[in-house]
Amino acid sequence: MQTSPKDLAFCLFRCTFAGDMMQEKIHSLYELNTCVQDAILQQMGQTYWVEAELSEVRESRGHGYLELIQSDSVTRQPLAKASARCWRSTWQQLRPYFERVTGQPLHAGIKVLLAVQPQFHELYGFSWIISDINPEYTLGDMALRRQLIIGQLKAEGVFDLQKELALPYFAQRIAVISSATAAGYGDFCNQLADNPYGFQFHTELFPAVMQGEQVEPTVIAALDRINSRLDDFDLVVIIRGGGATADLSGFDTLALAENVANFPIPIITGIGHDRDESILDMVSHVRVKTPTAAATFLIDHLKQVADRIATVEQSLQRYIGTQLHVQRLRLERLSQLIPHLPTQRMAAGQHRLETLDSSLRVALQRIIEKRDYQLNAFATQLRSYDPQRLLQRGYSITLHNGKPVRDSALLQLGDQLETRVGKGTVWSNVIAPPVRESSNPSKNKKKCKET
Repeated sequence: MQTSPKDLAFCLFRCTFAGDMMQEKIHSLYELNTCVQDAILQQMGQTYWVEAELSEVRESRGHGYLELIQSDSVTRQPLAKASARCWRSTWQQLRPYFERVTGQPLHAGIKVLLAVQPQFHELYGFSWIISDINPEYTLGDMALRRQLIIGQLKAEGVFDLQKELALPYFAQRIAVISSATAAGYGDFCNQLADNPYGFQFHTELFPAVMQGEQVEPTVIAALDRINSRLDDFDLVVIIRGGGATADLSGFDTLALAENVANFPIPIITGIGHDRDESILDMVSHVRVKTPTAAATFLIDHLKQVADRIATVEQSLQRYIGTQLHVQRLRLERLSQLIPHLPTQRMAAGQHRLETLDSSLRVALQRIIEKRDYQLNAFATQLRSYDPQRLLQRGYSITLHNGKPVRDSALLQLGDQLETRVGKGTVWSNVIAPPVRESSNPSKNKKKCKET
C-alpha cells in the first residue's frame, strides 16, 4: 500500500513536535493546579465585597452552597457566574442573622452583598468562600423592588380595583385559598362554624402552597379555578396560618398582585402578622392579621346586616303599634258617646264603627304590604350591587392581556381580546383600526362609513 504525500508530511510533523516536547518539562495536572492555587493566594489573598444575584441556594451537611450571577440590566442576559461556599461554622450564624434582619430566607432571585475570599482547590476547582453578608444591602434592594411593583400596579390602574368592589351583604359562600394541612385553615373554618349567632357559612378549599417559591404559581392557579366557578362564591379568602415572617416573600410578586387586583369578586387576605404587610395585602379588598381575624370579620359583617334588618323590623312594628293604639282610642271615645245618641244616630254610629273597623283593617293591611314591598325592594337593590348581575343583564367587560380595555385607541391590529359576559367568555381579534369616538355624532357616523 502506497503512502500519500499528505500522510508523509503529517508523520514528519508529529516526529518534530514530539522531539520539541521531549526538550520541555512536562507537568502533571496536580502541579499545574497547585501553581494556580499559589498564584491566586499571592495575588488575591484578601477579602472582597461582591454584589450579585442568587441563582441557587442549597444546604448540605450544614454548609451553604450558593450560585452567584450577574445579568445585564436591560437584556437580563448573564454576564458572569460563579460558585460560592459558606462553611458550616459561618453558615449557621450568617443564615439566621440574614433572615432575622430582612424577614426572608436566602433564596434565588434576591440580590446580596457578600464578603468573599478566592479559593482554588486542586481537586474541586475554583470557588468563592463566604465570610460575611450585609443584609441591609438586600433590604434596600427589596424595598426598591416593592416600590417598583407598586408603581407599576398604580400605572396600570389596578392598585385600588379591589377596594372599589362592594362586599355582598350576605357574604356566606366563601372560596378559601390555603394549605390543606395548615392549622390556620382549620381555625378559620371552626370559628365560622361555631359563631355565637348561628349564622351558616359555606366554605370550599382551593389548596395552594403558602410559603416559598411556589406561592405565586399555586395561588394564581387556585384563583383561576375559582374564576371558572364565579357564580358559586361571594368572596375569596387567602389565609396562611403561622409560619415565620421570612416566608412572606412569595406574596410580593407582580404577577400575583395583578391577578388579585383584577379579580372580579372581593378578596380578603389573612397571611401575615400585625406588623407585616405584603403587596398582596395592599391590593386586596380587606387585609386582616390572621385566619381567625378573617373569620371574625365575616361574622361581624353578617351580624351588622342582621342588626340592620332587625332595626327596620322594629321600626315597622312600632309604627303599626302606634297606628293601632290611635285607632283604638278613637273607638273608645266613640263608644262613650253611643249611649247619649238617638237610636238613629246610634245606628249611624254603629255603621260608622263598622266602616272604620273595616277601613282600619284595610289600611293596616296596606301598610304591612307597603313595608313588605319596601323590604323586598331593599333586598333586590342589595343583590343588584353584585357585579356578576351586571354581566347577567347583558353588560360585558373586555380585557386585553388580562387588563380592562378603557380606550380603543390603545389597541392594535391583531390584538387578542377577551370579552366576559354573563355566562362564558368570548375571544376575538382586532381586524380593523380602532376608532376613537368623537363628541360630534355626525363625525362618528362618517368614521364608521369610512371604516
